[in-house]
Amino acid sequence: MEGLMLSRVLRDLEAELPARSLGWVFPDETTAALLLEGQQSGPGNLVLSYRPPQPVVYFSRERLRGEPNNPFQQMVRAKVRGDLLRVEQLKLDRVFQLHFAGEEGFVAVPPARLLFEVTGRNANLLIMEAGEGGFAGRIIHAAREITPARNRFRTTRSGGAYTPPPPYDKYDPQTLEVAEAQAAGLDRLPLTQWRSQVDGLGPLLSAELGRRAGFTDAPGPERLAQAVTALHSLADDPTVSEGVMTDGARQAARAEKAAQLRKELRGPLEKRLTLLTNQLSDVTRADEGLALATQERTEADTLMAYSHGVTAQAETVTLPDLTGEGEITISLDPLLSAVQNAEKLYARARRREEVYGRLAEREPRLRAEFAEAQARVEALDQAGLGELEAMAAQLTREKPEKVPYGLKFTLPSGLTALVGRNNRENATLTHRVGRSMDYWFHAQGYAGSHVLVRTGSAGRELSPPDILYAAGLAAAHSKARGSSNVPVDYTRIKHVWRPKGAAAGQVNYTAQKTVFVDGDLPDGDQ
Repeated sequence: MEGLMLSRVLRDLEAELPARSLGWVFPDETTAALLLEGQQSGPGNLVLSYRPPQPVVYFSRERLRGEPNNPFQQMVRAKVRGDLLRVEQLKLDRVFQLHFAGEEGFVAVPPARLLFEVTGRNANLLIMEAGEGGFAGRIIHAAREITPARNRFRTTRSGGAYTPPPPYDKYDPQTLEVAEAQAAGLDRLPLTQWRSQVDGLGPLLSAELGRRAGFTDAPGPERLAQAVTALHSLADDPTVSEGVMTDGARQAARAEKAAQLRKELRGPLEKRLTLLTNQLSDVTRADEGLALATQERTEADTLMAYSHGVTAQAETVTLPDLTGEGEITISLDPLLSAVQNAEKLYARARRREEVYGRLAEREPRLRAEFAEAQARVEALDQAGLGELEAMAAQLTREKPEKVPYGLKFTLPSGLTALVGRNNRENATLTHRVGRSMDYWFHAQGYAGSHVLVRTGSAGRELSPPDILYAAGLAAAHSKARGSSNVPVDYTRIKHVWRPKGAAAGQVNYTAQKTVFVDGDLPDGDQ
């Protein structure tokens, strides 16, 4: 947002002063909106969006809502109160302050200033003590703390003194005359470079100046008056070809927020696509493994049929094919008999078939999830702000709450279940977080998460719905995810211990009971 644009917003605001303050709302973590009732128009919101690198100020008649999102916004609501008395801009720079009257009452709120540096990536919003004049004074609270480690020349810290931006000497576009412009050498500068000597201009308004003047190169003495007239016009009405400045500022703020949401959403969605792609690759490999399982069963059947003719300690053997078509060569373990080699092949084939069976059950759901995630990614670039906010809310609902140790879920009765995300967290949950009467769940025979159900000091019993829910979490967060009839053991923590010398997450347990559940996340948590 450029200096002349800001000046126009503040000029419109001055016409409404003094304005009655009807309260603050905070649509997001870097936006504060003050509902004002001015002298000439009805209630409207003065929106201060201080998110770098595109901070903006604009008026909005929309109904905005939102509670404070952080301590700074809480301080704005508490300290910046009372009627808005006046507004003050630092020359035509992108710095201005709002003066508030404060409030009387059981707890009086003294007058204060709200100072906004609308300066791109260095944007900042400051609550200041009331002052007699000028921009100096003590900072009560800063939205962004600028320490000497970040800027040696100009720090901004809560409780410290405010240092205004360095002074500069530029011409005022509202009062600049032709003779003064010629003396300054502006007739020898392209219009796009006038901003180096004329206050309030940036790239956007410099381009607009060229459009209004009808040229962009150096005007020379013959066209200087035409250029100065265009400059006066721009100072009076800093409207650009793309639309009215206040509408443009509002759209810029919405576009910036939409871009930020797209960036935040794309990461987890693409990560989800990668995970699903890898899981579908597992299905493909399992399908290929099924063909190997068929071959291994054929070899095992052949060995069993001709076991009497297999030489002991042989590494390979060639036997007639049971189909009657030719012969097959089979690799053997020389330390095992023919029957033992056949049993080994049967076991290997059975494992491949079990893996394929589990993954084949999951394949339709995985493909549906992949299609949904891919559709979300493709919709990101076309989605408007409202759609992006809805997508963000949906992802938030789908994502389990993270806690210092494990994922956190709520059981039907309201009890809390914690799920370990790796071996280290499994060990921490089981041996440090869990208390003796808490319940512990784990998928029987599968690597996976430890699930801890907090039962309180009384060690209350679990209801059947709680048991099934927690067991479902254990199955879904194990290698059995997506399978049916997964056995899950559960017992009290006091019956679980780590064997001496065992790796993190490895345990022994007793007094367990077993339930059988499907290896899918409970409804609402997938």
